[in-house]
Amino acid sequence: MKKTDTDNMKSVEQSILPEPELERGLRAVIRDGMASQAMVTLTGGPFLVALMLAMGASNLAIGLMAAIPPLAHLVQIPSLLLIEKVRKRRMISVSASVLSRMSWLFIALIPLLFPMEMGLKLIFVAITFNAVFSAVSNSSWNSWMRDLIPEDRLGSFYSRRMMLASMLGIPLSFAAAFYLDQWKISFPNHETYAYSILFSLGFFAGMLGVYFISTIPEPRMLYVPGRPGFFSMMAKPFQDENFKNLLMFMGSWSFAVNLAAPFFTVYMLKRLHLDMSFIIGLSILSQVVNVGFLRIWGRFSDRFSNKSILGVCGPLFIFCFLAWTFTTMPDTYILTLPLLIMIHILIGISIAGVALASGNISLKLAPKGQATAFLVANSVVNSLAAGIAPILGGKFADFFADKELAWTLKWTGPDKDLSIQTLNLQQWDFFFFLAFFVGLYSLHRLTIVKEKGEVEEKIIVRLLFSEVRRKMLDLSTIGGLRQIVNFPFAIMRQFTSL
Repeated sequence: MKKTDTDNMKSVEQSILPEPELERGLRAVIRDGMASQAMVTLTGGPFLVALMLAMGASNLAIGLMAAIPPLAHLVQIPSLLLIEKVRKRRMISVSASVLSRMSWLFIALIPLLFPMEMGLKLIFVAITFNAVFSAVSNSSWNSWMRDLIPEDRLGSFYSRRMMLASMLGIPLSFAAAFYLDQWKISFPNHETYAYSILFSLGFFAGMLGVYFISTIPEPRMLYVPGRPGFFSMMAKPFQDENFKNLLMFMGSWSFAVNLAAPFFTVYMLKRLHLDMSFIIGLSILSQVVNVGFLRIWGRFSDRFSNKSILGVCGPLFIFCFLAWTFTTMPDTYILTLPLLIMIHILIGISIAGVALASGNISLKLAPKGQATAFLVANSVVNSLAAGIAPILGGKFADFFADKELAWTLKWTGPDKDLSIQTLNLQQWDFFFFLAFFVGLYSLHRLTIVKEKGEVEEKIIVRLLFSEVRRKMLDLSTIGGLRQIVNFPFAIMRQFTSL
């Protein structure tokens, strides 16, 4: 027997973990997910944006900050060489995660040690440092998880991990928002110091996550006879027609989402003049709904396909972009708050499916044992789109700052005149509108992708209505309430069958 064949057989044997070791590793993956969620909750999202705004950041600065992490993921290209050479993904992931997460401690010290103008520049440096090493960690992590988690459990496992992480993030978000509001009341002249404490706690949560990562077993990377060179490996994903179609969908989708999403918090703070506690409250509402639907989408993902889930959740998610433009007419009005609540509920429902299915479909379509190059290619395409989009968004926000597009219906009569504002686009509204149309294009690209188990979207919708109705009936012990629940879902189900 040839030496290459012997090495390949040994590699296959060592890539299969004993069941007890596999289960122990999966528990550690979930614990890392919860610790990492705590870090992200306390350091990212609205809190990082709020800190930068408190330090005088402009719209373009917010856009550049949002662009750094995805653009830094281009480092995954050379990190592919590192993974293939070292072939110890756990060691790479742990080392890079430590370096990445230490940057949050540095950011926590910035308001205490530096003036605001210099502090903003140092935040950009720290975010870049964080993003670069995070990209290295993610490239090894994705390949590692592809070989660790059984394919038939991807949907249910990741939905459970995301659900538990979200359940931790919800009370943490609420506690952090309450803490910030109380700090502003007690120390109005030292608002930025509150973020130092918050980000320090996020750093310690991140280090706890690194510990859990270090305890996850690593299946040995499969030996590929006649392993191709770097450029040949990177070309493979683009030579696979189906995976290339997936890349086109993921790239356009990432561009649409990142054109608008980084500015939701800015929009609510500066345009709608909402308090941070109310903004966090909306975020918590979205997370609660997200948790409720994660398990449903996870079961559907394993039962049918990730493409089918994206076909339902994608249109719902991009509809939310369009809905943002109607929260002002042209200023806040009686429907502003109800619309914001509805938008965050729909985002919670749809993002649960989008986040789960978009990650799983890449893992599923990447060849087992050769996943690294395919997942890196996917990450690179996403990173370019996600990096360019918020920079353009920041430029658009400044360009359209004094622009307005209005559409008014006017009725003139002998007794009185009536004017109804049906559409009013200002500043952020323009690229919310643009993001909606780019999202429509990305959904067109999704239809070309092929995945085993895909079914028509209306089947998923019917099952979803049935599942939601069943859970609501389980919660209700009042006959009249059951009738109320039955009625709207029956009608909606009829409409989806047309």
